[in-house]
Amino acid sequence: LTYRISKYPARLDRQEVDKEIAKAFSVWSEYTDLTFTPKKSAPVHIDIRFEVNEHGDGDPFDGPGGTLAHAYFPVYGGDAHFDDAEFWTIGKSRGTNLFQVAAHEFGHSLGLSHSDVRSALMAPFYRGYDPVFRLDSDDVQGIQALYGRKTNGGSSGASGGSSPTRPTQRPVQKDPDSELCSSPKIDAIFNSADGATYAFKGDSYYKLTENAVAEGYPKKIAEGWPQLPGNIDAAFTYKNGKTYFFQGTKYWRYSGRQMDGDYPKEISEGFTGVPDHLDAALVWGGNGKIYFYKGSKFWRFDPLKRPPVKSTYPKPISNWEGLPNNIDAALQYTNGYTYFFKDDKYYRFNDRTFSIDQSDPPFPRPVAHWWYGCKNSPSTFDSIGNIKTLKKEEDLHHNDADDLILDAAGPDTNDRPAGDDYNS
Repeated sequence: LTYRISKYPARLDRQEVDKEIAKAFSVWSEYTDLTFTPKKSAPVHIDIRFEVNEHGDGDPFDGPGGTLAHAYFPVYGGDAHFDDAEFWTIGKSRGTNLFQVAAHEFGHSLGLSHSDVRSALMAPFYRGYDPVFRLDSDDVQGIQALYGRKTNGGSSGASGGSSPTRPTQRPVQKDPDSELCSSPKIDAIFNSADGATYAFKGDSYYKLTENAVAEGYPKKIAEGWPQLPGNIDAAFTYKNGKTYFFQGTKYWRYSGRQMDGDYPKEISEGFTGVPDHLDAALVWGGNGKIYFYKGSKFWRFDPLKRPPVKSTYPKPISNWEGLPNNIDAALQYTNGYTYFFKDDKYYRFNDRTFSIDQSDPPFPRPVAHWWYGCKNSPSTFDSIGNIKTLKKEEDLHHNDADDLILDAAGPDTNDRPAGDDYNS
């Protein structure tokens, strides 16, 4: 295949851009017999342009943050467009990494759609710069399903990295706990200080991997967190590394798996202004503050302010557009997205638009399939791995908290200080 960069980014050296684009194509040629040859003039198979705002394809870019790039499937030309208003960088953690976004977009140019495997390059979000980037096995299986394995030397296996192979479909070697699959409703979900994700249900807890329940679970809460009861209402890990658990009128604080002294305490004592018998809690990435949910209302808690809960609270959950009342659990996941759980479904919240994310398949989605890896649960759509036929792939959205931090915006727009919407 041939390609050319017909319009370069304004703020990067052209030779450096050439190298990064070639490197992005090599991600896919490493595992197939595809070859990619740059050309200086048309015609080419893939035309690459860095544009701003409206640029002639009816799908204008939106400036810094939000949509980073979009690409067309082969049957519609395969061209790739990048928003030149973004802060594109090469080999740096700051800004938006050109290589990784380009590799994702070229996957679309070659025919791959978004993957439901959250560790995959073709997942529909940008996770930030990875200095040791390698394709996930799901990406490898997807591209090889289209073009076959590499036959002229180099990589041909389905494992794109040193981590265990992740199949394109959900794991089938062992169904997760039958209770969790037949009754997916959970009490609480949180990330621990070491980045692991745990879901609580009754007196049991489950460790969640990127796409399923980890081997050897469920386990008893009392064994994992000594002296902690079951039937937890809510949980979160704060930026001090402490994990807080709430049940009824009390809360517990743990350092890792060890309960801190003088706990449990009354919620009214440690979280003044927050109600008892909560539904869910999380630390929201938009502003680093703690949010509590109960029934049709939510509270924002800022431990650095006095009082920590403003007199304008509680506010209606409907401020989080599309989110239902009486949620069961909430989580700011490691990919930067905010997730809410209710009954057997989950919702993904877009922190930029301040509404439930628009996606295909739509939200809410069945949690058993997408989070627990239950093999007999519906996925809401038919798929073959991560390959689907669409005219134009969904745009890749920005999700780097270092570059897009909103201060009290969205659900708390009345509290937002004028002229201080974005801090980078």
